Amino acid sequence: MTHHPPSHRPPRSGPTASGTGTLTTATATVAPTAPSPHRTFAVRVPSTPRGARQARQTAALRLHLWGCPRGSAPHELIVLVVGELAANAVTHGYVPGRCVLVRMVESAGRLRVEVSDTRGERLPVLPPRDTAEVSGRDEESGRGLALVAALSDACGVRPRGGGAPGKTVWAEFITGADATPAP
Repeated sequence: MTHHPPSHRPPRSGPTASGTGTLTTATATVAPTAPSPHRTFAVRVPSTPRGARQARQTAALRLHLWGCPRGSAPHELIVLVVGELAANAVTHGYVPGRCVLVRMVESAGRLRVEVSDTRGERLPVLPPRDTAEVSGRDEESGRGLALVAALSDACGVRPRGGGAPGKTVWAEFITGADATPAP
C-alpha cells in the first residue's frame, strides 16, 4: 500500500460513515464484499426521527454491500426490524444530545442487529417469540416489539456494556444454510 501525504491522497470510493451518522457515497461503484466468517458494522445516528430513518437506510445499504440484495425477502425483513428498533430507541430512549448506536454483526450463519440508546431506566418488555401477535387494534403504536419478536429468530434487551449508560435491544436472524423463509 502506498502512503500518500494528506494533501495528495486519492479520493475515497465507496460508502463512508461520518461521525454524525450520515452516509456519503463517492461516485465509484463498490462491489459486494466476499463472504467472511465475521463482519461488523456500526453507525451512530442522532436520537431523532431523521436519525431513525438514517439507521434504516444505512442498514439497507450495508446489507446490500454484504451480498443481501435490495428487494429480497431477507433484506426487507431485516431493514424493517432495524427501522422498528431505531424508531423505538429515538422515541422511548431519547436523551437530549445523545446518539443512538446501530450495530450489525454477521457471524457463524447469524446476523445480529443491536440498537443502543442511553436511557437505561426505561427497559422495554419483549413478548416471547412463540406468543408474539400483532393485534388488529386501532391504536397507531404499541405493536413494534411484537413485530420484532415475530419476525426475528431471537430477540432481547440488555444493559449496555462497558460501563456505558443505557440499554441495547437486539434481534437475530439465521442467515446461513439453516435459514428458513420468514413468514
